[in-house]
Amino acid sequence: MTNEKVEQLRVLKEEIKMGGGQKRIDKQHAQGKKTARERINDLLDEGSFVELDAFVEHRCMNFGMEKKKAPGEGVVTGYGTVDGRLVYVFAQDFTVIGGSLGEMHAAKICKVQEMAMKVGAPIVGINDSGGARIQEGVDALYGYGNIFYNNTIASGVVPQISVIMGPCAGGAVYSPALTDFIFTVDQTSNMFITGPAVVKTVTGEDVTKEELGGAMTHNKVSGVAHFISNNEDECIESIRSLLSFLPSNNLEDAPMFETNDDINRFSEKLNDIIPSNASRPYDVKQIITELADGGQFYEVQPYYALNITTGFIRINGKSIGVIANQPKVLAGCIDINTSDKAARFIRTCDSFNIPLLTLVDTPGFLPGVGQEHGGIIRHGAKMLYAYSEATVPKVTVILRKAYGGAYIAMCSKHLKADMVFAWPSAEIAVMGPEGAANIIFKKDIEGSDDPLNTRAEKIAEYRDTVANPYIAASRGYVDDVIEPMTTRQRLASAFDMLSTKRETRPSKKHGNMPL
Repeated sequence: MTNEKVEQLRVLKEEIKMGGGQKRIDKQHAQGKKTARERINDLLDEGSFVELDAFVEHRCMNFGMEKKKAPGEGVVTGYGTVDGRLVYVFAQDFTVIGGSLGEMHAAKICKVQEMAMKVGAPIVGINDSGGARIQEGVDALYGYGNIFYNNTIASGVVPQISVIMGPCAGGAVYSPALTDFIFTVDQTSNMFITGPAVVKTVTGEDVTKEELGGAMTHNKVSGVAHFISNNEDECIESIRSLLSFLPSNNLEDAPMFETNDDINRFSEKLNDIIPSNASRPYDVKQIITELADGGQFYEVQPYYALNITTGFIRINGKSIGVIANQPKVLAGCIDINTSDKAARFIRTCDSFNIPLLTLVDTPGFLPGVGQEHGGIIRHGAKMLYAYSEATVPKVTVILRKAYGGAYIAMCSKHLKADMVFAWPSAEIAVMGPEGAANIIFKKDIEGSDDPLNTRAEKIAEYRDTVANPYIAASRGYVDDVIEPMTTRQRLASAFDMLSTKRETRPSKKHGNMPL
């Protein structure tokens, strides 16, 4: 081989690395955005990136495209490692024809999707694109369809993470929506089916890009996204953290981490965290951090459906998915959005062999015409389905209120929770003592000379007789009533005991989940 050919190869690779050229790179930086290659290098361990298909070119001969070069075909693809673990990655390059997706651009993405499935490794897709390459017409749509299909086939096989670091519009938004987690960056991420101009034309609504499909809109209002970061560096760090809680594929367990946090650590703070007044709120995240190794809680969807809290902790170094009612928001009631949020998270954990911890304090499903007409029955059924379907270890702790259908829905023994603990403050009943007393003792209260005092007495009687953990424990629906300060120790023991759990479901093509 001559030195000239080697030098030619080097020159070609340098040209490809420059993407759309220095002018466009500078423009990208001026917008607070990094280039595709910079993002990949930040995500992966230093020096680990191996690029694939760098020389792929488009085949379009229409509308002047035959004269247009597109280095790397507008997307950088390959593999590398994160904390030493194999990860596949693609990053759209906005400096090359606006990162637009054509036939060969899509083919590059599909190749790494299929390779990730073959070898059992997560895939991270960084989206920054103007959408379908209009000049390629149906070939671009063909490309999107192939990506969506691969997203679906890979679902539950390998973790799929989407990162929105620029525009993501039209059909392009459905690929992230099909993946497990979506990361966004404040003020630079946009996702929408149709942009503000089309919306104004069709509906007359005047809305900005940020209001219509900005990062906070999708984290707080729509629930489409799971995470929001202030900048790209913070976002990349968050992705690396998430990967540490996930296995590489559905046949493996999440990596174990060494911890100096004693599994027998008692937390006296937990003995006093539940207010003596059952109507007073508290922050369930304080309980979660007390239970977690080193107090570390990686929250998922922290801005959406705040009356339920979801996320990852570690107990004795093992990754655990947490679902917890949040009493300080809507008293921890379960509504349409919380049902969707919880069901999706439960199924994600079950897909990837991550045990589930459920912390219960809810007075029930949220009442109201809006909820009923919005389909709370259908949405609430998603939680019932998700918990019942899950075969990973399931441990539940009833902290305080667990009433009616919500008691069942929050991973009760009746949905095959493996272990159910209750704190002494637990109230397990068909409904709250106040409502129950009004029904059961209606005549006694109305016929009393002192209705207010009689009602208070009957409420106390119901609470002492029925709304406590000991009735459920006597039936075997609660495995043990425990002192709150010992909860971490009991959870560590339970999850360790359940580590060899094996449970199957009847053979079928797939269930028909209420959607």
